[in-house]
Amino acid sequence: MSDLWIRQARVLLPSGEWQQADVEVRAGKIVAIAEQLPSASDDTLEVQAEGLALLPGVIDPQVHFRDPGLTHKEDLHTASRACARGGVTSFMEMPNTKPLTTTQEILTEKLAIAAEKSLVNYAFFIGATPDNHPDLHTATPTCGIKIFMGASHSPLMVPTEPELEPIFAAGRRLIAVHAEDQPRILARREFMLAGPHVPDLHSAIQDNEAALLATRLALKLSKKYQRRLHILHLSTGDEALLLRQDKPAWVTTEVTPQHLLLNRDAYYEIGSLAQMNPPLRTRWDNEVLWQALLDGVIDCIATDHAPHTLEEKAQPYPNCPSGMPGVETSLPLMLTQAQKGRCTVAQVSQWMSTNVAKIFGIANKGKIEPGYDADLVLVDLDRYQPVRREDLQTKCGWSPFEGWNLTGWPQVTIVGGQIVYDRGQFNESVRGQALQFDESGW
Repeated sequence: MSDLWIRQARVLLPSGEWQQADVEVRAGKIVAIAEQLPSASDDTLEVQAEGLALLPGVIDPQVHFRDPGLTHKEDLHTASRACARGGVTSFMEMPNTKPLTTTQEILTEKLAIAAEKSLVNYAFFIGATPDNHPDLHTATPTCGIKIFMGASHSPLMVPTEPELEPIFAAGRRLIAVHAEDQPRILARREFMLAGPHVPDLHSAIQDNEAALLATRLALKLSKKYQRRLHILHLSTGDEALLLRQDKPAWVTTEVTPQHLLLNRDAYYEIGSLAQMNPPLRTRWDNEVLWQALLDGVIDCIATDHAPHTLEEKAQPYPNCPSGMPGVETSLPLMLTQAQKGRCTVAQVSQWMSTNVAKIFGIANKGKIEPGYDADLVLVDLDRYQPVRREDLQTKCGWSPFEGWNLTGWPQVTIVGGQIVYDRGQFNESVRGQALQFDESGW
């Protein structure tokens, strides 16, 4: 591995301040940040970064990369290319692949696939079913236990309190929940599908109350057992208001750019491409979620990257699958909001890097500081470029944000001190590493 020197970048420091500086990387670690480093040796790779901002690489805590078993939609190679283009240097992937990630054997298989294919760092959740409790607490390495409380049609479904309680009561590993109430969804689906199929029917069926009921239940069990809980993709203002009043120190939550920036109006603009779980909500929900994020009620940002082909998305409701891609656009979307004054670049980095590393116990990632891993991204905050289908690296080949004019696009992405993406070119020889988690804090 060659040493790497980044010259004259505008470096975002852990304090949130900026410093025009050189950054020295050796053996994959940041070793120095200085106003000017001396001349490099002949075997040192230098990146000229004048005019660019250097940020910690994004750590995305919720993606669905479809490998193995659903690789016509995405695979760990195409997804990791999309990550690199989007400045995502590490990801945590969900268990609803084929086979489902519910045992040590399947987890080990996925880790081996990632070691072979992934250009960025990786980790995988172990998925809960009503009857795989031993594996939930022993499978390793994993970022946590994923529970689908609703909106799933597979064995990865643990919808009721009697089924959930034994999981919360045993062990100490982080539990991440998809919080939607399955009985309410099924009841509403039965009678609402018999009526007119308006474009935003999906959001009406899986309504705010379905999300709130499930979040209340997860919070109740977490408090009963003081169990480490992470609430995935918070989507409603109602949940944000609940957590503002009742959020123990061991509970964290996330929001997606989609739930901040899109709402039910999107169904009338892009049709089924707007369909996801939990669904898009209203403008009121957008605003309440934004305020919760700014106030620290919401801790971090994830993409819930969940690609489907255009042919699959074109099926009539309810046959159309839910989900949309996101890893390529999440950082530019949020940096564009920062440039508009909605937040600061330092806050974006906190939400997308520093806080994620802290929540999941990932050492030496999420900050630009000597001793930390050199997972970094150089972005251009002055140049705007639209989201174009032909530029996308995700295998599904579309984005709900197509045509949006964004700034902060990554120019250079660095994983473990190696340049994996450089202004449209990929270094296919780079491979990420499996993330490691300190479970003592859980």
